[in-house]
Amino acid sequence: MPRLLSIALGAALLCGGAAWVMIRPQPLAADHYAGLTGDPARGEGVFHATGCASCHAAPGASGEAKLILAGGQAFPSEFGTFLAPNISPDPQQGIGGWSVSDFGNALQRGVSPEGAHYYPALPYWSYARMEAQDVVDLYSYVQTLPPDATPSQPHQIGFPFNIRALLGGWKLLNRNTDFVVQGDLTEAETRGRYLVEAMAHCGECHTPRDALGGLDTSRWLAGAPNPSGQGTIPNITPAALDWSEGEIVAYLTSGFTPDYDSAGGHMVPVIENMAQLPESDRAAIAAYLKKVPAAN
Repeated sequence: MPRLLSIALGAALLCGGAAWVMIRPQPLAADHYAGLTGDPARGEGVFHATGCASCHAAPGASGEAKLILAGGQAFPSEFGTFLAPNISPDPQQGIGGWSVSDFGNALQRGVSPEGAHYYPALPYWSYARMEAQDVVDLYSYVQTLPPDATPSQPHQIGFPFNIRALLGGWKLLNRNTDFVVQGDLTEAETRGRYLVEAMAHCGECHTPRDALGGLDTSRWLAGAPNPSGQGTIPNITPAALDWSEGEIVAYLTSGFTPDYDSAGGHMVPVIENMAQLPESDRAAIAAYLKKVPAAN
């Protein structure tokens, strides 16, 4: 019996060790961004495309104040309420002390500088599709913004979702860094795919999720319940969005629909960001949306 007990204990330890290896944080290779120099001017465009200010500006901020990334906005969900952290260049309360690798690991792997998992309220599996140069350019631009010493607020999450180690299992189940829409794409459609699926992370809101909060990519951009529990986020595949490419471009520029309605809710800051991109990028997004498989 003692021998059997020892074997069972050894097997349990091996299984536990294997499980830990599988779910532990997996940062990028140390040299992933080696040799790349950031361009803040180009990073400003990446900043608007990725929508950093939409989440990380202080609640109610407008105009130039939206460049002060003090955090504090609340994002309710069925798992709890997530509070956007301070990502200003403040060296104590923000990310002023981070290296580009720290920044990239947070953005593209959901791993903190201390080696802990971040919650997927930060859409790192979308950002994981970003090119390394864009990440370095974004980092260089964010470091030019005003620092702010407002402390980040803790998320309002109960058991068991407050156990960050469990996020390693969630990451294993939901990691998908391949582009969703495949096949022959034009140059514009390819650019639109990169903007929608990587930088602008549109699927994070417009795609339905499973019981564990993972994206159901079989119904890509087919609409979803609003995480706040109020209303729904629309289907933007060709099954429901019958606007012309020109009408989509106009909406992403002004916020006005072909029916003279206007964007509301979280789409307001998205439109503000999109309006600052080159018109060719908005046209690329429109071309891509026409290429997305129709889904109801």
